[in-house]
Amino acid sequence: MDQRRHGVGLTGFASLPVAGPAVLAGADLEVLRRIRALLTGKRIALLTGAGLSTDSGIPDYRGPDSAPRSPMTYQEFVGDPANRQRYWARNHIGWSHLRHADPNAGHRAAAELERRGLLTGLITQNVDRLHEEAGSFNVVDLHGRFDQVVCLECRRIFSRRLLAGVLEELNPGFLEKASASGLVEMAPDADSTVEDQTLIGSFVVAVCPACGGTLKPDFVYFGENVPKDRVARSYSIVDEADALLVAGSSLTVMSGLRFVRHAANDGKPVVIINRGATRGDDRATIKLHAGVSESLGWLAVELPYL
Repeated sequence: MDQRRHGVGLTGFASLPVAGPAVLAGADLEVLRRIRALLTGKRIALLTGAGLSTDSGIPDYRGPDSAPRSPMTYQEFVGDPANRQRYWARNHIGWSHLRHADPNAGHRAAAELERRGLLTGLITQNVDRLHEEAGSFNVVDLHGRFDQVVCLECRRIFSRRLLAGVLEELNPGFLEKASASGLVEMAPDADSTVEDQTLIGSFVVAVCPACGGTLKPDFVYFGENVPKDRVARSYSIVDEADALLVAGSSLTVMSGLRFVRHAANDGKPVVIINRGATRGDDRATIKLHAGVSESLGWLAVELPYL
């Protein structure tokens, strides 16, 4: 990470300023005051989802305004070379967009909450690494990270940036042609939708430079299990906390919902901030339908040090 670009000081913490209390609707502000009262004096486990990164220009899967999406499953990816070609063609476009995304006020607010000693840790369902770029340290990238690629045969890890150069050499002019077609729509997880089937069919997929095996982005696909060590570390973060705060996740998949159920079963308060309904609403002590960045920014300013 370029420390100068991302405003990380010599201590390693984000030096980017956290905005003052955001201008929020009266009803939202009243709920935030209740959340502040509930969380004051408590150590918090923070769980974030795609709704936190929308302000950085990264679409989410299930927000109120999101288009219907059919992400490729792990079984589809490994089972058919044509699927892998289609996926890598889309991912090559998505990577070129996502690598330019910057942390937003919500990411900086999460880093500030950690800096002030209020968090036991941060669990994110996002693969964009924006929490780390904003200065957060104790982060579990539950679904993996978009900046790495793994070989499914030899298990070596490679830089996605390095692979981008290889793909550009194998597919000269591909990004320019995709952009000119006007048929590309950005999607989450360094993905995109590409409707030009001729363009997709011309895409050359790279293989592992070490063994010639199949390369896959180093994140968890639908139909694939989250590695056990990440799950265990996430449970530890929740167990060490006095409360769980969910920000920007619909909790549609069990990978995140299980931590809400775990905290609630332990009698810990659960706060959910998300635009739209979530699968965890029935377990929430307080639910706020509001913007995630603004709400976290308000809490980062208003919650007192422990």
